[in-house]
Amino acid sequence: MTQNVVLSGTGLFTPEHSISNQELIASYNAYADKFNQENAAEIEAGTIIAKPHSSAEFVEKASGIKSRYIYEKNGVLDINRMRPIIAERSDDQISNQAEMAVAAAKEAMLAANKTAQDIDAVIVSCAYVQRSYPAIAIEVQAELGIQGFGFDMLVACSAATFGMHRAYEMIKAETARCVLVINPELVSPQINYTDRDSHFIFGDVATAVVLEAEETVTSDNAYNVLSTKAFTQFSSNIRSNHGYLNYANDTDPYGPDKLFHQEGRKVFKDVCPLAAEHIREHLSKHDLGPDNLRRWWLHQANINMNTLISKRLLGREASLEEAPIVLDRYANTASAGSVIAFHLYNTDLVGGDFGILCSFGAGYSIGSLLVQKR
Repeated sequence: MTQNVVLSGTGLFTPEHSISNQELIASYNAYADKFNQENAAEIEAGTIIAKPHSSAEFVEKASGIKSRYIYEKNGVLDINRMRPIIAERSDDQISNQAEMAVAAAKEAMLAANKTAQDIDAVIVSCAYVQRSYPAIAIEVQAELGIQGFGFDMLVACSAATFGMHRAYEMIKAETARCVLVINPELVSPQINYTDRDSHFIFGDVATAVVLEAEETVTSDNAYNVLSTKAFTQFSSNIRSNHGYLNYANDTDPYGPDKLFHQEGRKVFKDVCPLAAEHIREHLSKHDLGPDNLRRWWLHQANINMNTLISKRLLGREASLEEAPIVLDRYANTASAGSVIAFHLYNTDLVGGDFGILCSFGAGYSIGSLLVQKR
């Protein structure tokens, strides 16, 4: 497999709605007061734990998040609902995720100077898909008028990098010349907005990337993909248990354990050293070190994780120019975070500059792509 692979274009779909920390915390605290009042006797008896208050300052200090975009804001701040209101669509309407994906894909194709006739495959890779089948990727393929094939894949917060890995391998193997990888992260329906420790973490977004064989590149702003690296290690510290077996289990399909939940401190302790070592090993295969990188496009889950990882690798905290942060306004967008950072902060690099895209999350899963500006 000698075909060189190039990342030639990216796209970003940002929902029109956003929620600030102040809005979110005001709603949560009002819900907590209502819950505690309604369950005062049980709380007094010790059979139910009272809901604690939160603050915008706590959220920003704990995560670096100041606001987040959301596909549908209506319902989220209603203390009698605490989840978005998203109208169900009929089978003959475009699905919510496909709609997001198409918007990001069109921007990526434009950036890469590609038409539907140039694309051989579509990969939709994200934390959640809204249905089991038909694949969202095949729906997107049809909406864009692309021939060839498409498929969905799920790797939680490493879905974007792992999707690009599959595209890289297909192009290397010459089973495809140009692949569109899309990450429609519609995460808000799986957030427990009544949980103080997790209700602020995620936002909705869609990203897209075009990867193609070097011989077909016409984009003025493109990166050679030098190699990829993947790692997984099973952990239950980040889970979402919603699935089709809930119906047969006779359990509440929307109970707290079926929505996103995590052991945050354990994740922080486990993942930071794993991610730092992963990046170090990836660079060493090319006789490179952390100081050789011009840009780090890291997973955008928690600013404290990114700070610790950069300190482990550089011996100091990376500057925002070296490792840009987007989670302050986008929050954790599952797999899309590193791609958002790349999309917004890559045009200033010059030919020969090295950079790395790296994700880390549930699984545990870690994925990276080492790239060089053409």
